[in-house]
Amino acid sequence: MDTLIQGYHLPTIRAALKLHANDPAGAIDLLRPALKYDLAFATSFNSLYPAYVRGQAYLKMGEGRLAAAEFQKLLDHRGIVRREVIGALSHVQLARAQTMAGDEAAARKSYEDFLTLWKDADADIPIYQEAKAEYANLR
Repeated sequence: MDTLIQGYHLPTIRAALKLHANDPAGAIDLLRPALKYDLAFATSFNSLYPAYVRGQAYLKMGEGRLAAAEFQKLLDHRGIVRREVIGALSHVQLARAQTMAGDEAAARKSYEDFLTLWKDADADIPIYQEAKAEYANLR
């Protein structure tokens, strides 16, 4: 089979299912093969989805610093992420990771970046409401 399907797409899909089943450690294990393809530019299903899912798994495991590194990867490679929603969501996920790691100043900045990006969003979008509440709790 195609290398990207076996090493990138399927591990990411399987990891997302593990994450949904509340098995973040299993998700991390499944994403190991995808690590070497994180910065590959595939014609479909790219945008650093494995790093995003990996970051979510680390958040569920309480590993704020590891999660922050994964979400920062998306922010550092915007040319790969392009206009995918996970690019914007990485700001709020990074803020959560930074809060977990005890870096409230950095978390405030990440929340501010997210809220600036979404300033014209519908006020009833759950992630927007959550981010505003979490940011308010930091102050």
